[in-house]
Amino acid sequence: MTTEIRPDTTGGRSDPEPPPPGGVLWTIAGDVRGLLMLPAAFTLQVAHPAIGAGVDQYSVFRTDPWGRGERSLRSVQLWVYGGADAVAEGRRVRRLHKEIQGTDTRGRRYHSLDPACYAWVHATGFPVYLYAGRYLLRRFTPAQERQLYREWLQVGRILGLHDRDMPQTIEEYWPYYRRMLAEEIEPTKVALELVATDTPLPRPEGGPLPVRLLLRLAWPVLRPTFLHFRAFVTVGYMPPEARAAIGLKWTPSQERRLRLLSWAARTLVPLLPERLRYLPIARAARAAHRRADAR
Repeated sequence: MTTEIRPDTTGGRSDPEPPPPGGVLWTIAGDVRGLLMLPAAFTLQVAHPAIGAGVDQYSVFRTDPWGRGERSLRSVQLWVYGGADAVAEGRRVRRLHKEIQGTDTRGRRYHSLDPACYAWVHATGFPVYLYAGRYLLRRFTPAQERQLYREWLQVGRILGLHDRDMPQTIEEYWPYYRRMLAEEIEPTKVALELVATDTPLPRPEGGPLPVRLLLRLAWPVLRPTFLHFRAFVTVGYMPPEARAAIGLKWTPSQERRLRLLSWAARTLVPLLPERLRYLPIARAARAAHRRADAR
């Protein structure tokens, strides 16, 4: 693995554009059903030997999982809905990773901004959107798949990736994806922790005082239930070929339960008002766009 770090050359008038309002990502990225997809993408990311090693050594996902999750979710939302703030958020993410380096699980030196690592973090979102979206949203048409990939490339540019570091078409993407699964992806320590049902998990600390008191009392019962559910949706919404690369098991019984959960989400969520259907950053951006269109 090369450790060349290519400079971030975006700036001024060359700043990349975020995905467009009205596009595929604009419609799906802020939908609350996306919360069920993110664990699969994150677990696939950390199944890379270098990324898993970096998260194991530097991340607070064990000591502050809720805060880390909230910050990661906000960041993802800004890449799509942030407008002028999207590029600033991409640069902030790169700064956070600037000092992350070490030795991966195979004894190779890595730096987290090495394109071979950083591009994989970005690349995992596309197959998870496609696969989980068939359950939770709809089956995309070939034209929508291509549009989604073009918009996902825009997200990559927001993150500071160069076009030369990302497959530029779907036809280029799938051979890259299969090669990564065959040659790089493995059951890293962090990936296995994220699908374990017996790991320590601190209780959430935020919210009103009555909620915090209730969680303090109920967390010994809620924790194992949450861990089982997290593992279930993580493995279930991960593409089967990615599950196989990590060595994760999935049974017909689990598949039936996943289809039932997905049917309920696919049926009920579209009935909700937008203020409940979309996450706050997405909701605000969509409302601002409608107001601008009305003027």
